[in-house]
Amino acid sequence: MAYEAGRAAVGAAETVPLAGADGRTLAEPLVTLTDLPAFPTSSIDGWAVRGPAPWRPAGRVLAGGTAAPLTADGTCVEIATGAMVPAGTEALIRVEESTRDADGLVGGAPRPVPEWRLPGDEAHRGEELLPAGTPVDPAVLGMAATCGYDAIEVRPLPRAALLVFGDELLTSGPPGEGRVRDSLSPLVPAWLRRYGATVDTAAVRGPVRDTLEAHVAAIRDALTVADVVCTTGGTMNGPVDHLHPALAELGAEYVMNTVAVRPGFPMLLARVPGPDGRTRFLAGLPGNPQSAVIALISLVAPLLAGLHGRDLPVLPRVELTAPVPGRGAYTHLALAALDHDGRRATPVGHVGSAMLRGLAGAHGFVVVRPDTEAGAGELVPFLPLPLYAGERS
Repeated sequence: MAYEAGRAAVGAAETVPLAGADGRTLAEPLVTLTDLPAFPTSSIDGWAVRGPAPWRPAGRVLAGGTAAPLTADGTCVEIATGAMVPAGTEALIRVEESTRDADGLVGGAPRPVPEWRLPGDEAHRGEELLPAGTPVDPAVLGMAATCGYDAIEVRPLPRAALLVFGDELLTSGPPGEGRVRDSLSPLVPAWLRRYGATVDTAAVRGPVRDTLEAHVAAIRDALTVADVVCTTGGTMNGPVDHLHPALAELGAEYVMNTVAVRPGFPMLLARVPGPDGRTRFLAGLPGNPQSAVIALISLVAPLLAGLHGRDLPVLPRVELTAPVPGRGAYTHLALAALDHDGRRATPVGHVGSAMLRGLAGAHGFVVVRPDTEAGAGELVPFLPLPLYAGERS
């Protein structure tokens, strides 16, 4: 539901220079503008020859140059790797497999397989190489440049903001005297960026005072700079939980209100009218840190995938090294660490809703379906955290 809500609100395509397109998503298929290669290209350093040996050198062609045709048998030109193969060429001879006699004539034998690339060997003009919805990475940028693109059509990057609710929170120093340290202000924006959202420093605010007026004002401000506003805390109906009344005042519409998952069930996702009339989203994350992370990967990650115009990733399956209990009628997301090859998962300790110690040593969550338990050796879905390559390996 979160993913489909994002797909329905995906922004219009933008034309972006290749240098600024990394991390974006193709809005249009990547289609070749010419044959690849566009002309016959030498794969070796050596000689382009015509007719039987020996051959009389008649010039040189380097990469980037235009080759004059070979028109007479018994002639050749020196050729560099990547250079255009002259018209009339019958074979290429590797320089290390060639000879020169006293008169400067070239001898040698070509290999059985021609050592040049023909136009269209890689792709023909107009061929679709990558579909719309492909994430743009360095390989895609290189492919686009090879095809001749200077800029490509991509989806806009979703903008995100974070509002941290709670008068009990400290923004610096150790916890004490009834107050706890805000751990979500550094945690949530970092993972939002890993999911492909932009989060400006000014878009992270808190603690927001525990009053309805402060909540409404903070959300209104955030809606002016963000497509997705994440809030932490206030998702229940306690004496200082003002999120639901604030959403009502703002004319929000719930996409979902609570999810049957433990930890983290009092999460929500709502559509909120933006100041320009375009739909924005508010994701209400619980205040307990691990529950907030579960809400982030359960609701915000698929929402952002939809807003990017990407496919929703399929969860891999891993083998459990130890049993994981169920949580009754709720889905149980249990923190686990993967082995070196990513095929086996071991549950970690210190996994209370308010704890981050287990999270810091985990790679993601194993998924135990409602009304079931998962035994050692069982294959279960795995919901990965958005880690950078090489982290916690």
